[in-house]
Amino acid sequence: MLGLYFAATSTADYVKHLDRQVHDVHCSFVPGAPVEEAENACRAALYSPYSAVFREQIWGGIPISLFAVGAFSFFIAFSLYLLMAGDQAPRRAHRFLGMAGLTPLAVSILMAVISATKLGAFCKTCTGIYVASGLLALGGVAGWVIDSRIPAGMPRQAPPPPGSPPGTPNTVVMDDGRPPRPLGTTTQMAVWLLALGLFALIPAGVYYQSVPSFAKQVTGCGKIVSAEDPKKSFLHINTGGREPVHMVVDPLCPTCKAFHQRLVSDGLLKKLDITLVLFPLDSECNWNLTTPLHPGACAVAKAVLCEEQRALQVLEWAYEEQDNLIAAAKGRDGNKAVLAAIGRRWQGLDACINDNKTTLRLDDHIRFATTNKLPVSTPQLFLGDTRLCDEDIDIGLPYALSKLAPSLVK
Repeated sequence: MLGLYFAATSTADYVKHLDRQVHDVHCSFVPGAPVEEAENACRAALYSPYSAVFREQIWGGIPISLFAVGAFSFFIAFSLYLLMAGDQAPRRAHRFLGMAGLTPLAVSILMAVISATKLGAFCKTCTGIYVASGLLALGGVAGWVIDSRIPAGMPRQAPPPPGSPPGTPNTVVMDDGRPPRPLGTTTQMAVWLLALGLFALIPAGVYYQSVPSFAKQVTGCGKIVSAEDPKKSFLHINTGGREPVHMVVDPLCPTCKAFHQRLVSDGLLKKLDITLVLFPLDSECNWNLTTPLHPGACAVAKAVLCEEQRALQVLEWAYEEQDNLIAAAKGRDGNKAVLAAIGRRWQGLDACINDNKTTLRLDDHIRFATTNKLPVSTPQLFLGDTRLCDEDIDIGLPYALSKLAPSLVK
């Protein structure tokens, strides 16, 4: 029941996102705890490529937790059967529960390894499923062992009860007078295994058939009017890929960081031939804003421009140190603290960052956004000249790319 609760909660959080909006998610070991608004390990797990299957065939894919819903439902039903059947249950039923009860634990171990090695954090809701799987495996094996130690006794012929009609045959009982427990057949075990498979797969099949089609919604959200770069101001980053894209980012934008990590984890970044356009949401250099959304972003963007040959490394460093840079920008020293942090990691950039030529080059990046009438937001990804919708940058990314750039998902 614990496993069913956590699996159902995780599935419900996933299903909420089928409206293509961002929602709060549950992330607690305590059943019934309220949802959380902030970024957390559960949201990271939900957005990861390991949270669902068939992500290129349907928007969002089928959540892995849905299979767990079916499996735990089966084990609840089978446990109730053993409880009510008592001594009438065949001995092989306990053996089956002991063996089949190990399967959720095996899957949980695999997912825990992925969480540790790929995501670097453990989702509390997922951990609840792992713990429930361990308890199920422990209970199943313990029940099998205990049942196997119950002596079968010796069968003997018992006369019919007094008052029975003449000719009533003797009955077979054990030494203690109980009827012998049936052993059960291998056919029964096969049927139980088939039932487990059906419990796990049918909910996924129903989900697959009922998910609405988003084929029309992912055809793009705008076009590039002009991609001209006469002054060669933009940054060209070729990671070895052949798919030409324009990527508009802010180094201190948390969503940009998450999107970048998603591209890396999905193995997509290495397939892109990137034209990088910096669009810091900082009013110090971005005339589209009257107040800074991400203070210090202008200084970091200039650092990326100044280290042109290592622009991707500087950008990824900014993402890794984003929390510290944001805190420094909001502190008493503001931009000076951000520049000091840049100087400690990337020496010798002070002159370039303060050079008017760098400011003018960053202006060209910002002008790209205004020329093409882009929304004042980041990140933005253009596949060719078609803009990927904001709603498709998380769990719907593989499906959207299968429509806009099929070569990326092959």
